[in-house]
Amino acid sequence: MSMKKTLLSGALGALLLALTGCGYALVGRSANIPVDVKAVYLQPLTNQTQRQQVEQSLTQAIATELVTRQRFALVGSETQANAEIVGAVTGFTVTPVTFDQTGRANEYEIAITAQITFKRTGTEGKVIWRSDRYTFRENYPLDPTAANFVDLENETIDKASKRFAQTLVTDLLEGF
Repeated sequence: MSMKKTLLSGALGALLLALTGCGYALVGRSANIPVDVKAVYLQPLTNQTQRQQVEQSLTQAIATELVTRQRFALVGSETQANAEIVGAVTGFTVTPVTFDQTGRANEYEIAITAQITFKRTGTEGKVIWRSDRYTFRENYPLDPTAANFVDLENETIDKASKRFAQTLVTDLLEGF
């Protein structure tokens, strides 16, 4: 009986050793972020599109998400930070996706594309995470006779910005 226990213990030990060496890690541990990065400066995103205010909505949403996650302190200047997030909104499109019987669009898709870099501050400037074409899409219904088309589009931009920020911050923290 002790031989079986010894073999079972040895097999279990070998299995545990193999699993620890496979590179598995818990999701969300921020393993790619240096442990000394505690304070982050979020530079207001620039806007390279024709749609005004989309960068403001996106910057605000990212700031809110960073504060909500409580992984970093969000600071007001680069000199107070260990790392910074810089970027630009590089694309913004509104495309009809569904139509009624008369051929009028009754649902649109907003697509926001941004270039985002999360990097160390100072002369070092080492990139921690980067995406040159981070894209997020959001659909919204539209009554073709409605007079508030622009207001509905602004509301959708705010909603899309919030969801964009949630996925972006998750990707930053999880290293994808």
